[in-house]
Amino acid sequence: MLSNIFTLGFLVSLLASTIRLATPILVPALGQIFTQKAGILNLGVEGTMTIGAVSGFSVAYLTGNLWIGILGGIIFGMLWSLLMACLSITMKANQVIAGIGLNILGAGVAVYAYRVIFGIQKLPPQVETFSIINIPLLSDIPIIGPIFFQHNILVYLGFLLVPITWFVLEKTTFGLKIKAVGEHPRAADSKGISVAKIRYSAVLIGGAYAGAAGAFMTIAYLNQFTEAIIGGRGYIAISVVIFSRFIPKRSMLGALLFGFASALQMRLQALGINIANQLLLMLPYIMTVLALILASKKSEIPSAYTIPYSRLER
Repeated sequence: MLSNIFTLGFLVSLLASTIRLATPILVPALGQIFTQKAGILNLGVEGTMTIGAVSGFSVAYLTGNLWIGILGGIIFGMLWSLLMACLSITMKANQVIAGIGLNILGAGVAVYAYRVIFGIQKLPPQVETFSIINIPLLSDIPIIGPIFFQHNILVYLGFLLVPITWFVLEKTTFGLKIKAVGEHPRAADSKGISVAKIRYSAVLIGGAYAGAAGAFMTIAYLNQFTEAIIGGRGYIAISVVIFSRFIPKRSMLGALLFGFASALQMRLQALGINIANQLLLMLPYIMTVLALILASKKSEIPSAYTIPYSRLER
């Protein structure tokens, strides 16, 4: 058994899968950096990703265009996150309760929408997924090429969002406003910054990222929709934000860590290793808990984190 594990082919396959499985964790985590930097804790990422998954798949199936499917996932992800924005910003509801409620509701709405659109079929509908793009020259490099440069376009775009997110947050006025309303919303308001507008924008950006990640799962990773397709990745994405201390580069490392855990348990199951299947499935979530324990003491959360803002309160 060990001779099958400690091989170059196994290692290359494991690391390539790590990058692929890290993508649907990294993308929503980057979106939540916007949201949480603005002071909003959106625990409804799991539900948003599920809505993005079913809408992205449905649109891609009905139109026959994968890119329109991704756009559909983004739009419906934003619309679903708009509910969270209304509850947490306008209505000033408890953000933890609102997020968990939207997760439960999102799972139900997604399954219901899928049944309405496709009905009950003997064979589930499927779409053609994005094809693998081999980067010229780079993909031919031994070992490195198959790991980094033989993925579909959405994997490349997902990792490209890391420097884009960093640039927006650190080098633009909009990013400065997001950090201002998260740290001291009253001071930001006194300078003419609309706290509600910036927070709404941050939540919608997080919804767009989560919706895109959900659509990735159905039309770029798998080729169909299932009820459990997200499988806790939304919660893991939130933990990556805490683990990374709201830094995009660190969130990439965190996503790769959890992607590695997921890829490892899948590869070990495929090899038929003599470990209980349930224990292997627990591996990514065990790593999530350990990461949160280690990172919680060093986390640097915004001062107004989860605190609703009202001009009338002092």
